[in-house]
Amino acid sequence: MAEDIKQKLGKRIKELRVKEEYSQEKLASRCGLHRTYISDIERGERNVSVENIEKIAKALKIEPRELMWF
Repeated sequence: MAEDIKQKLGKRIKELRVKEEYSQEKLASRCGLHRTYISDIERGERNVSVENIEKIAKALKIEPRELMWF
């Protein structure tokens, strides 16, 4: 079965988080989000709002569009 967009986004966020050597907790703190929310996103279990995409991108020091490069 092909990955859906939520799974692709989750994998991309995890890839970028690991590259920055951030734990889920550290990324969540930098975003102002809860760690379990970040975990849910990375597993493709959350539909992420554009506002939270922007927060995550800023925390990862990238443009929001780069989260969709998969």
